[in-house]
Amino acid sequence: MDLDVVELSRLQFAMTAMYHFLFVPLTLGLSVIVAIMETVYVMTSRPIWRQMTKFWGTLFGINFVLGVATGITMEFQFGMNWSYYSHYVGDIFGAPLAIEGLMAFFLEATFVGLFFFGWDKLSKVGHLGVTWLVAIGSNLSALWILIANGWMQNPVGAEFNPMTMRMEMTSFFDVVFNEVAQAKFVHTVSAGYVTAAVFVLGVSAWYLLKNRHTELARRSIAIASSFGLASALSVVILGDESGYSATHSQQMKLAAIEAMWETEEAPAHFTAFGFPDQEARETHYAVHIPWAMGLIGTRSLDTEIPGINELEARAEDRIRSGIIAWDALQTIRTDREATDPAVTATFEEHSADLGFAFLLLRYLDDPREATDAQITMAAEDTIPTVWPLFWAFRVMVALGFSFIGMMAYFFYRASFRNMSFPRWALWGAVAVVPTPWLAAEMGWFVAEFGRQPWTVDGVLPTAMSVSHLGATELLITIAGFMLFYSVLFVVEMGLMLKYIRKGPFMDVEDTADWMARHEHRLRTHDGNIPGAPANTPVEPRTAGATPAE
Repeated sequence: MDLDVVELSRLQFAMTAMYHFLFVPLTLGLSVIVAIMETVYVMTSRPIWRQMTKFWGTLFGINFVLGVATGITMEFQFGMNWSYYSHYVGDIFGAPLAIEGLMAFFLEATFVGLFFFGWDKLSKVGHLGVTWLVAIGSNLSALWILIANGWMQNPVGAEFNPMTMRMEMTSFFDVVFNEVAQAKFVHTVSAGYVTAAVFVLGVSAWYLLKNRHTELARRSIAIASSFGLASALSVVILGDESGYSATHSQQMKLAAIEAMWETEEAPAHFTAFGFPDQEARETHYAVHIPWAMGLIGTRSLDTEIPGINELEARAEDRIRSGIIAWDALQTIRTDREATDPAVTATFEEHSADLGFAFLLLRYLDDPREATDAQITMAAEDTIPTVWPLFWAFRVMVALGFSFIGMMAYFFYRASFRNMSFPRWALWGAVAVVPTPWLAAEMGWFVAEFGRQPWTVDGVLPTAMSVSHLGATELLITIAGFMLFYSVLFVVEMGLMLKYIRKGPFMDVEDTADWMARHEHRLRTHDGNIPGAPANTPVEPRTAGATPAE
């Protein structure tokens, strides 16, 4: 396969996936925050909470629609750009992907419609149930996508069938409860909660700075800071769980993130800072935290974490084992009925390493003819580019801890300082609104780039997974996606900013509450509202509107 086609296919999928994930975390988090706000409304019957639910629900709806539109594009790419991948592992990958489609397009979308159009048709409790089902559906949709992705990181519950030349599922239970998938789900969902909390906090801070919708803003900050603090703490804890699972499922990725070239004595140190040099196989100006990586990666003081050089040597051994599996496979394919049982036994013994033999197809057509130099080059290919992984991980971690500090500060001011916030803190909350998205994108970069050169770790190399397309075709589609997504981005930002500037509107129930609180200010000496027939209520334009407005 032409490497230009492989790289262009990777670029297109990376671009569409990272763009799609701009919408996913906010959808996950806002759905839960909106459900919490409506729960308070049902419990208290205070119209301000209904108003908050509708306002933040509107922003959720805009984001949800764009997320669905961009997600459809991603799924079509599996058939268009990654057809051999779809053929080879479709039996396993297709099942959770299909369930995710049912969750997103049937369950979630149905209840989103009821959320927006059911306010006057459902009871309070009934509508609250719908809102929580929207939140649950959003999170279940993410669960099945992450089960599919987790299987690509740790392909359990499946085996290669030499008769069909495909991977086939052996245990749906193992696929669903894959430890990598479960760790990724809780970590990703918690990151989405933090993203939404920072978003709500930033928009509310802007309202306070402009002295607009202050009642809504203060209550929103109280919800966002408490919800965000719990979520930010869980992100760190659950991220640690992801690191622990990588210790025995993706050791090369973990070593590359740490720029750990040599295997160290247990417990390994954590490199807080440094400049990885892949050519020299060392990290310059490294600053280490003793024992930290050993504790994170192994939960012990006496278990080693293998370094890149040792893992490369192991990969070379697995390539040689994979060549034996390849040779046995060719014999089986030549005459399936008359195959010697000893050949079948040989294949089964080495079949787990067949994917490593596929790495040689980059250099020659038949892995059995590989030279020692080609085997060495293929083993070196198992090392991802280290420096981007090293720095992306540290940016993500630094932002994660900063969210804990920010949420703790606003939670303290909201809970113990009568919701009084200094202007510098409010401006800071507005300024950091984009940073959770940066942290989320860095996390996905680490997860996906760190898996290279594999599409399915240890099973199917990326270079084998692509469709037989031309570079020109890919360049045209990439240009088309860039144009289309740029338009969608302008639409998304325009709609979000429009409704944020406009702010929440009062509905009939809100107006009645407003009138009750301001009646003594509105009425003249004869008991009527100025400029209106006797006993006619006014309908203020926006929340916080004055009689003059």
